Amino acid sequence: MGLAVQIASRGEHSLISEVHAGLHVDFENPHGALADILQEAAKTPFAAVLGSDDSTVELAAYAAARLGLPHNPPAAARLTRRKDLARAHLTRYGCTVPRHWLIKLEQPLDSQITDIRWPCVIKPLNLSASRGVIRANDRAEFYAAVARIRKIIIHSVDEFEQQHLLVEEYIEGVEVAYEGYLHDGELTTLTIFDKPDPLTGPFFEETIYVTPSQLPEATQDKIILRVTEACQAYGLTTGPVHAELRINEEDAWILEVACRTLGGDCARSLDQDDFNLEELTLALAMGETVRTPPWKDARGVMMIPIKQAGVLRRVEGLGAAQKVEHIENIDIIIREGHELIPLPEGNQYPGYIFARAKTPDEVIAALRNAYAKLNFVVAPAIRLHQQ
Repeated sequence: MGLAVQIASRGEHSLISEVHAGLHVDFENPHGALADILQEAAKTPFAAVLGSDDSTVELAAYAAARLGLPHNPPAAARLTRRKDLARAHLTRYGCTVPRHWLIKLEQPLDSQITDIRWPCVIKPLNLSASRGVIRANDRAEFYAAVARIRKIIIHSVDEFEQQHLLVEEYIEGVEVAYEGYLHDGELTTLTIFDKPDPLTGPFFEETIYVTPSQLPEATQDKIILRVTEACQAYGLTTGPVHAELRINEEDAWILEVACRTLGGDCARSLDQDDFNLEELTLALAMGETVRTPPWKDARGVMMIPIKQAGVLRRVEGLGAAQKVEHIENIDIIIREGHELIPLPEGNQYPGYIFARAKTPDEVIAALRNAYAKLNFVVAPAIRLHQQ
């Protein structure tokens, strides 16, 4: 696209070795971080400002606003990254969200859970990739889950997020992921991903995404309507939209609506010769007209689950898995010698499997077949404890 890239991160240098420019910012000091970005923009004007994940979309919105570039209202971006604020706001606007409660960890739990329905789901306020998300079927499981999540969020830099958890009613049904974008406040749908593996807990490790969705057209229309309502309630106006919903006979229930693209490398499943999600996102951030081609086939991705904790020694069976019909690519992103940490403590997948075929069922079968041929050889992690 003829653009130079400037990466603002906690580190002193760029996160990508091929890009030499890097801007060190302190995300714990958002006012200072914004000042640093604006100072850099005064040297070399920016064509666009993008947040790469949930933790940076609010800062990116502030910077783009100050620079007169396309942006979402910063307050709207903040709502999308804080689960408690999102739930409360969407409830106030009549959107379909699960019944929920905000729990204060510094106060006795007994008096705070009298109205909670079982089963429920306990979540940190601001973590992604299902990290720290646990289902509890009764009080005993609830207390155990809270104790476990407290250890996960203890290092949060935000004191409020460290001292609170979100509890919400568990919604039975199938789960989907929605991908689209906003331009001048109008929502355009890119695709709806089905999630064929049941996500029933106690942890919610996602595996397969496949599109096009095989849900009835009326159900897909309801999904789009619910996402549209949430975007309007937040006040989002531009850029990518990623949403997660639970679908049952009663309604399409919003679990998340974020002003970012699909996480990880999953967006590669949408690539075509004349389209990728990153170019679309950049074009929107520059205020340019965008176009989206029709998908020509079924496609899907498997986020490879971590079945055993420990240090990765090697991955066996890659050659056989790659030869499975309809498999396009297998990308192992965690290298030998790195630790594998399962959910709910972990937040990273060891890799991704991509497939394309004529039908979603063929894609799902190919992904399952390829995964069955992989063997992750893991050694126990040795931890040193100071006395």
